[in-house]
This record gives sequence, C-alpha cells and structure tokens, in this order.
Amino acid sequence: MRTRLNGQAQAALLFLLGATVLHAGLTDLHLRYVKAGLRPLLLLSGAVLIATAAATVWYEWRRPPHAGEAHREPRVAWLLAVPLFALILVAPPALGSYSATHTGTALQKPLGFPELPDEGPLRLGVGEYAARAVYDDGRHLRGRSIRVTGFVAMSGSGDPYLVRMGLNCCAADAQPVKIALTGELPPVLRPDTWLEVTGGYTPRRTKDPVNGGPVPYLEVTRAEPVPAPSDPYDAPWDG
Repeated sequence: MRTRLNGQAQAALLFLLGATVLHAGLTDLHLRYVKAGLRPLLLLSGAVLIATAAATVWYEWRRPPHAGEAHREPRVAWLLAVPLFALILVAPPALGSYSATHTGTALQKPLGFPELPDEGPLRLGVGEYAARAVYDDGRHLRGRSIRVTGFVAMSGSGDPYLVRMGLNCCAADAQPVKIALTGELPPVLRPDTWLEVTGGYTPRRTKDPVNGGPVPYLEVTRAEPVPAPSDPYDAPWDG
C-alpha cells in the first residue's frame, strides 16, 4: 500500500512552508538568497501559501466523510518538504572569496557618472569606485580620500582584492567586482575578512586572471576589519 498525503498533511506542509518563507522575508535571512528588492514578493508568497493551507483545512472540514478518497495526492507531493527543511536546517553563508577568485570580474561601463560631494571623504561601493576608476579615468577621484568596504579575496599569486558580489536577482547569478589593493596593508590578510579601506585613487590597473577584465587599484592608507553587513550583496552599479 502506497503512502499518500491527505488533506491535513498537505495543509500542514503548506502552512509550514509559508511560515518559513514569511520568516525569511521578515528577517535578514532572505538576503542570503535574493536581493532586498524582492522582499515584498517573498512576503506575498508566504501569505498566499498560508492562505492556501487555511483553505485546504476548511475544505477538508466541510467535506463529507469518505468522500473523494480517489483524489488524494501521490506521495511525490512529500517533496514539498525538501525546501522547507533546507530553509530551516541549512542557512548557507553568503558567497565569498572562493566564488570571487573563480569568477571573472563583472565590471560594466555605467550609463553615467553622477556628481560627487565636493568635501569630505568619499564613501563609495566597490562597483562605483571600480567603474569610476576604469571608465572615467578617476577624473572625480583624484586627490580625494576614499572609503570602500568589501571582503578580502586573494588571487592565485597572492595579490589581495577587495570584493563585493553583485546580484541582479538572486545568489545564483551573483558575480564579483574587484579592486586590487596596494599601499599600507595589514601584514596578514585572511580571505573573507570584511575590511573598511581608506585610501586614494591610483591610475594603476591590472587584468582579472579569470576573464581578463579590468581591475583598478586603490592606494590604501588604512584598513580596518569590520563586521560583515546584514546584506552582503550589492546591486550592480550603473551610474
């Protein structure tokens, strides 16, 4: 005799799956899987799953006894539990230095270069600094103090990069943008350590050893370890 899901079991799975999706959407857990802009869709999906579970329970409660036995679902429906247990039991870390060093830079020429503040240190993302350094020849970066935050990755030859992974949609399409570091660096740099780097623009560039893409340098004057941000991914910078 084959095991089949009855209506109550289906409702329980749908409710637990919906509750797990809602939990991910209401916390920072979803940032491990998708970009922040998809949070409303996650919350909506979780609510729909819970509503479907409630409707299933209501239908089962109103159904006459012994009615519809032939319509029970095959046991393959238990596969619905797989993503549920994956979300509950496995919280994967954000993509880090291993992915960065095995994937070529995704730096693209932006649509434009917005004006920067005239005074004070510039706080730029890795993607923005790299794009301005490569495609704008650092015109608005020269002589400015620049602060950038990212995680450390080491090339095969031991050269340090500061990296952020950019998302178009979800972690499956994440691609790195890299800045090569030179100057006053800590004596020991561990891959996946998050650093806030202060320094200045330099016209020096290198090529990504994976795909030959351009990688600009940053002349470092200070580097301080910082906690990993709640959202470890960046959106691609397009100006």
